[in-house]
Amino acid sequence: MAVITAVDTFDVRFPTSTTLDGSDAMNPDPDYSAAYVVLRTSVPGLTGHGFTFTIGRGNEIQCAAIGSLAAALPGRDLDSVLGALGAVSRELVHDSQFRWLGPEKGIIHMAAGAIINALWDLRARREGQPLWLLLATLDPAELVDLVDFRHLSDALQPADALAILRDMEPGRDERIDRALADGYPAYATSPGWLGYSDDKLERLARAAVDDGFTMIKIKVGADADDDVRRARIARAAIGPDVRLAVDANQAWDVDEAIGWIQRLAEFDLAWVEEPTSPDDVLGHARIRREVAPVPIASGEHAHNRIMFKQFLQAAALDVVQLDAARVGGVNENLAIILLAAAFDTPVCPHAGGVGLCELVQHLAMFDFVAVSGTLDRRCIEYVDHLHEHFVDPVVVVDGRYRAPRAPGMSAELLPAAIATHTFPDGPVWSAAATE
Repeated sequence: MAVITAVDTFDVRFPTSTTLDGSDAMNPDPDYSAAYVVLRTSVPGLTGHGFTFTIGRGNEIQCAAIGSLAAALPGRDLDSVLGALGAVSRELVHDSQFRWLGPEKGIIHMAAGAIINALWDLRARREGQPLWLLLATLDPAELVDLVDFRHLSDALQPADALAILRDMEPGRDERIDRALADGYPAYATSPGWLGYSDDKLERLARAAVDDGFTMIKIKVGADADDDVRRARIARAAIGPDVRLAVDANQAWDVDEAIGWIQRLAEFDLAWVEEPTSPDDVLGHARIRREVAPVPIASGEHAHNRIMFKQFLQAAALDVVQLDAARVGGVNENLAIILLAAAFDTPVCPHAGGVGLCELVQHLAMFDFVAVSGTLDRRCIEYVDHLHEHFVDPVVVVDGRYRAPRAPGMSAELLPAAIATHTFPDGPVWSAAATE
């Protein structure tokens, strides 16, 4: 009998604050980090990998939460666990004592997501398929069983989800072939970090267009006059036909957001992202009404599927930005994708962090093949940072993600990356401590 033998966690941090990669109005000096988990099994060479993204301090707390929540897994039968990932997901998320620390939000919920993603990575590896293809070829009834419909039933019933998936079965094979041949549209955030100089913004924006991207995003929210100047630089660099989005990273109050967005509207914005607190459903709804037709996007900091349900019910979003590592892993993101389909709202995943591009490409391609059936109004964020540290890094060519072909969820870090960047004793951090 094959079993899970151990769960190992690693506090892995990259010193991106030294170059201001990732900087925005609310996070001026992030060190992109992963609370990284490896599930080990009694099958030689078979492991599962997952992580939660943080930006530095506190990553050790996230690792501790993962280790504590995963303590029940060693010794369990591998077939039983991987054959019932809907039940196992609900078991982890609804653990009666850990749940008190949420419920379904914060460090504990993100820990559950890291573990659940690692379990899916493990299953996909064992079945020899990339995760997106494994999910896309599952029977719709099994996909529905993976979803926790608790607190969703007023917006999405299991029968509704099943109907969405059944309706998309025709043409599924052709869409798989299309994903393999053509990939998935990407947009570039790397030109627009708030800490970059105007010259660097202009240079990287032009380079993104030359590389085939048809949309870029810049960070805003610290100073209105600076934002107008930077948006003007970006628009001039990319021309009138390339889309330009802006991201405030929650910096504004509601009234402030409305006025600020109205100043930026002249630049023909693809969307404004996180204009206010990620918990403020009614605030987002009011902003969206008063700045229309400028689209509003959010979701990377939404705690769970219930938050997404409320945003959609309140007509507070034009774009759903799920995050692969913020909520309860693959299972909860299936629920969010199905909710978005039920409300005819496009999913454009957030991927501004180490490893997030690697993870969300699987969810977006599954959405295309099995749920939405379209690439209209869809794109995945792309940041050109830290991919070299992964065993199966993303490949973006001519502004499009190429479909992953290796088994798993593309979550595995190279051993050298872990050894070098483990905090605080890895060489990168021990050297920095002596400077």
